[in-house]
Amino acid sequence: MVKKALLDQIGDGEIRLLRIFKAVVECGGFAAAELELDIGRSTVSRHIQDLERRLGVSLCRRGRAGFALSPDGEQVYRATGQLLEGLDSFHAGLQDLRADLAGRLSIGLFDKTVSNPQARIGEALHAFRGSAPGVRVDLTVGAINAIEAGVIGGRLQVGIVPGHRRSDSLDYDDLFGETMHLYCGRSHPLHGARQVPTLGELQQVDYAGLAFHSPNMEATHRFGLRRRATANDQEAIATLILSGDYIGFLPDHYAAAFVASGAMRRIERRDCTYQVRFVAVRRRSGQVSRVTRTFLQALRTAHGGATAGGDQGAADGAR
Repeated sequence: MVKKALLDQIGDGEIRLLRIFKAVVECGGFAAAELELDIGRSTVSRHIQDLERRLGVSLCRRGRAGFALSPDGEQVYRATGQLLEGLDSFHAGLQDLRADLAGRLSIGLFDKTVSNPQARIGEALHAFRGSAPGVRVDLTVGAINAIEAGVIGGRLQVGIVPGHRRSDSLDYDDLFGETMHLYCGRSHPLHGARQVPTLGELQQVDYAGLAFHSPNMEATHRFGLRRRATANDQEAIATLILSGDYIGFLPDHYAAAFVASGAMRRIERRDCTYQVRFVAVRRRSGQVSRVTRTFLQALRTAHGGATAGGDQGAADGAR
């Protein structure tokens, strides 16, 4: 039982701390929440300590013995779920009272999708704007973890990312795909090689990969590549490849211009490539606003889907 409550009034700061606490509980600890929230473990810990000070109770045990909720923490977690779901439903309900669609649509988008011929995001936005001309659209390009955390935390309504690990906090709609191949730059020794290198030979050269948990990182380990440089997006990977010192994975549609100019060469190994499926993600808890529903339907229609989300088409491989 909560012994004393210092939250006489709950503002945006307290709501943010409660969302972080909820994510920590549902991830099973600070380490997993670090990936989910895309903030460092020490920062997550400080936020939980801040919440404990404001509430006047100890919420959890952490340390070598592992993560576990205290009795007070269990009660706060249940109350947090009710509060956040109620807030989400309240905001969605207010929007649904309007005859016209208004407000804001915040979208998080993984980089280098605009050159993908399978991506119909622009088409979906055009259809959405036709249905909701009064809605302001905010589009942000970012890393997978940051987008997922933004959707879970309520900062973003929809994310469009390569599918990889699944979160119980999100619903998914399968959208489109792309193929990832290894590339090398013009001055790399493999660029002028007459024979296709073996997988063993590829494992001996320096490789550049994404620095965060992603399908690219999974492929790095799966193929046993020797990562000697890290990057936070595809343009950075391309820059490292163009240096001539590294090989790296790029989507074919993005690398095509570099290949055409002779600046890059694709390494033709079928056993060292993978497919990507992009998905639309939205927060599972709470009522979904009409604005969000309308945009998700525009995405499904543009990409040939006919049904609503919730784990349609798992994205097995991704960037």
